[in-house]
Amino acid sequence: MTYDPNNIFAKIMRGEIPCKKVYEDEFAFAFEDIHPAAPVHVLVIPKGDYISLHDFASQASGAMVKGFFDSVTKIAAQLGLEKSGYRIISNHGPDAAQSVHHFHVHILGGRSLGRLLP
Repeated sequence: MTYDPNNIFAKIMRGEIPCKKVYEDEFAFAFEDIHPAAPVHVLVIPKGDYISLHDFASQASGAMVKGFFDSVTKIAAQLGLEKSGYRIISNHGPDAAQSVHHFHVHILGGRSLGRLLP
């Protein structure tokens, strides 16, 4: 699969589609999910053209990978989730129901999230 620069997350990051921005630095852009699955539900996308976690891990520089995941932990702390806990989810491919082909992680928290899968 080839990266589509017109995917919805790329458009959000470029400011072509509005969002409730939570955080931005040189590595990551974070915004509130429009259909939250928990009281806190934020999407974090890397600043780059990556389709999935596999693509990101194999194509991004080590500095980018570290910077991105450092940003994820900063965002979780900024959201007040460090003490109570949070879940990070990233979907890859059709079996995981990946719907936007721009690598992203979901940060979920704000309540007990229960088991990962039933």
